[in-house]
Amino acid sequence: MTSANTLLKNILDVKGAVVQGADFSVDAHGVKKLTVRMRPKNRESDRCPICGRHCSVYDRSSIIRSWRALDFAGILVYINAYTQRIRCPKHGVLVAAVPWAFHDSGFTKSFDLTATWMAENLSRSAVAEYLRIDWKTVARCITRARKYIEPDPGKRLDNLVNIGIDETSYRKGHKYITVIVNHDTNTVVWASNKHGKEIFSKFLESLTPEQRASIKVVTGDGARWIDQCIEEYLPNCARCVDSFHVVEWANEALDALRKEAWRDAHQELKELKKTVKRKRGRGALKDKDSIAVHKAEEKAAEIKGSAYALGKAPEHLTNKQETQLAEIAVSNKRLYRGYLLKEQLRLILHMDDADEAKEELDRFFWRATHSRIDEFKELGHKIRRHEEHILNTIRLKMSNARIESTNNKIKLIIRRAFGFRDVESMIDMIMLVCSNIKVPLPNRPIAEPEN
Repeated sequence: MTSANTLLKNILDVKGAVVQGADFSVDAHGVKKLTVRMRPKNRESDRCPICGRHCSVYDRSSIIRSWRALDFAGILVYINAYTQRIRCPKHGVLVAAVPWAFHDSGFTKSFDLTATWMAENLSRSAVAEYLRIDWKTVARCITRARKYIEPDPGKRLDNLVNIGIDETSYRKGHKYITVIVNHDTNTVVWASNKHGKEIFSKFLESLTPEQRASIKVVTGDGARWIDQCIEEYLPNCARCVDSFHVVEWANEALDALRKEAWRDAHQELKELKKTVKRKRGRGALKDKDSIAVHKAEEKAAEIKGSAYALGKAPEHLTNKQETQLAEIAVSNKRLYRGYLLKEQLRLILHMDDADEAKEELDRFFWRATHSRIDEFKELGHKIRRHEEHILNTIRLKMSNARIESTNNKIKLIIRRAFGFRDVESMIDMIMLVCSNIKVPLPNRPIAEPEN
């Protein structure tokens, strides 16, 4: 027959400890509380909480310390124990470690790990309400759990070959974080607050010469600071500009042209309405004037509502959008010419042969710079500056699609937590979620990480 002490140890998922007793109480509000008195076994006592070595006792305390454990059937559970300080030759005087809790934690290991697992799948406010803790405490649980699960995050930086870099906003007011993704494992290997050359240089400087030498491909957008860092730290690395960003440049140029066309159409409509108003005042208004105003209104509305039709690939257009494009081809040839240039560039990026793509890029450059459209002249020169990097993307078949999906996952993490005030806790959550790490739950076998 199982003793009460053994039963309590198994329920609390505690090893390396001796149960000395337990008390049950109910407060004035009807909240039930179970307090379990414990002490570490002799072989687990007087250990440094950082390095784990046995150390000499510095002093003993008569004060009982309490750790919150997971609730049992809705009953609050606490572990009480006396503590002592030890003197570690390496880390100095510290409170001795206990086998049921992490260093500097007021909760048991099972509690911290469970709170972290729940935070990965629920909103932080829901986790806080269920566990009856403050939502800021959830962030501290996440940090402790990550340090326990992954004591050496630097191992992620080993054997990097193909990496991608991108920045994503986490709060209004130009608040960004930089994320580095390993394309081969589809995991985040490094993240930091802010973005720019200083941050990417910080990442590259944290690598050993051997780790930098193993990197063969870097993908990203067309930021100049990425090129500068690669030239300085990775001179033998192939730089790829992601196709997604190249098409985005073309769409931005096309949208600027569309807005310009709408402003012209709107101004034409205003002038026409003024003319009609003067004729109405003189009693000389004719039906053809009303028809002209109606057509001008339709033209302005057609251009204003054509953003999706112009931005989509032809194979994804709806019937209505196909009709919009056909009308623009007749009524605004300049805007339609910009659309054809955008489509030409998009099709080039889907080519398999880099030599053929080079010839098509030369044709695109000539057409863009002779289009008499300032937005596409500028785009043509921008493509020419990044031509080598674009051809690397086609030749190596590299894409930032994975890092864009990671950015979407990060946005979901932020939205689910209703925002993060502490950037470090947000990065801890990103490093846990955007990886193959599995947070262990109490009294369950640890599953092997997925490849």
